[in-house]
Amino acid sequence: MRLLLGMSAALLTTIGVTPVAAAASPPVRETAWVETGTDHDRDGKIDRVAADVVRPATGGRVPAILDVSPYYACCGRGNESQKKTYEPDGTPAQFPLFYDNYFVPRGYAVVLADVGGTNRSSGCFDDVANGNAVVDWLNGRATAFDAPEAGRPVTADWATGDVGAIGKSQDGATAIGMAASGIRGLKTIVPLEGVADNYAQLIANGSPLATPEHTGSAFTYNERAAGLCKPFEADLKARMGTNGDYNAYWRSVRYVPEPGQASVLVAQGFGDGAVAPDQFAAYWDALGRAGVPRKAWLSQAGHVDPFDLQRAQWVETLGRWFDRWLKGVRNGVEHEPAVHLETTPDHWTDVRSWPPATAPVTFRPGSGTATVVADPAVGREEWAAGVSAARFTGASLPAEVRIAGSPSVTVTASSDKTAARLGVALVDYGPADVRNTANFGSGIRNLATTSCWGVSRPGDSACFLDTATDLVHVDHRIIAYGSADLGHHASLRRGEPLVPGRAYPMTFTLTALDHVVPAGHRLGLLLGGTDGLRFDPALPALGDTLTFDLARTSVTFGLTKPEQ
Repeated sequence: MRLLLGMSAALLTTIGVTPVAAAASPPVRETAWVETGTDHDRDGKIDRVAADVVRPATGGRVPAILDVSPYYACCGRGNESQKKTYEPDGTPAQFPLFYDNYFVPRGYAVVLADVGGTNRSSGCFDDVANGNAVVDWLNGRATAFDAPEAGRPVTADWATGDVGAIGKSQDGATAIGMAASGIRGLKTIVPLEGVADNYAQLIANGSPLATPEHTGSAFTYNERAAGLCKPFEADLKARMGTNGDYNAYWRSVRYVPEPGQASVLVAQGFGDGAVAPDQFAAYWDALGRAGVPRKAWLSQAGHVDPFDLQRAQWVETLGRWFDRWLKGVRNGVEHEPAVHLETTPDHWTDVRSWPPATAPVTFRPGSGTATVVADPAVGREEWAAGVSAARFTGASLPAEVRIAGSPSVTVTASSDKTAARLGVALVDYGPADVRNTANFGSGIRNLATTSCWGVSRPGDSACFLDTATDLVHVDHRIIAYGSADLGHHASLRRGEPLVPGRAYPMTFTLTALDHVVPAGHRLGLLLGGTDGLRFDPALPALGDTLTFDLARTSVTFGLTKPEQ
């Protein structure tokens, strides 16, 4: 990108890169407190979302890049956990990440909005509605003020009304929900490791992964909201339920793309333990069915922003994507290969579609039965070493193969109790150097050097720590996994008590993958009970013993040739 700065503005526009003003005035930094139309904290006042803005001082109306997050005060954003900072008079100073540094000189505004009840916002956690209120304000449909209470009205008369929502993890989930809502003015979203199906994120096929007290975002609340939002949170948890059933609440927070919604540039790591890649696979498929323009960056890393994987290429891609959908630049980005894929560490390729066409292969553990004593203190990594799980391996592979897509497993099992959790994992056994993502690792490491992306301002640097691939030598790799509550074998909508000793079949999908298995390696299947890596110790330990009917248990996955 730096090499292009000497080119003419006409040429830059032709190739889809917004030129940088030669002598731009310092940007405007301000905060608008946007009314949401709700009073979730029940203080008798309309809730207000704090939207911190940095925008060009001159040059007419500009589109906005929006990141709605609960983390700007409690936890920070990005690899360096940057938080928002403010001048003594309250003017925004540091905007986390590079978006303001890079995009404001290129003719964009950047808006970082605090989810209700977090940082400087009032109200309670209602992220999609909070983000939509900001979009409405940017389009002249909502009221905002220059103070958290009372104050003078503030209008976004500098905005074109075209908005792109971006963000990682929870921020990405918010963007996905906003797009699914059909909010007018939202032209594109860039969810990074985001959640589209909150039920699948918090409940594994009928098996809660945490207690209701640990499933929300109340830990992000400011001191005021921590008290006032207790009734709001109690109502939310009541609607979630505690039995793992898929109910009306979970349907309301499953964000299904609709034809005509905002375009999507999505990123996902297949080693992500925080937001498992089955979230991406289901969402990507739904985008295709809806005909939504889409592009994906898929890596072998963990919960990582693409900025920390291929920095220059990601920044260029993101710039061209925003130019296309927020400025109408016909740069052809939507016609290029849809998927940028890391096949093995630091080896990337561009492909037209994902998943690839594959031949289905079914792995069967054999005949007879296998008995496992469920131990919630043991996770799938210990299972792979032969602890508290039944382990089955196939023959040594004669040639390299690629497994891609979403494997499906059918388990037939009985329990000696009236309730039981199942855990299944697909394993690649053999020596390899892989990204270090086991046990929630990111697969990257920080370097001592920095690189700069945009214009630095006092208190808001454009320079960030460089990263490198964090490799580890292993003798096995868990490549897909899944959990389920056996009592939900017939339906996720309603579980039932088990009859001890009776065998029940249950079919569910494992996490999505795109993995190259080298020649000489063996594929393995693990059958266990409660997966300690997905288990909240506050949940009841069932103390059950599982018996698997091996002849009626199998996993099916897709095989294809590795990408060159």
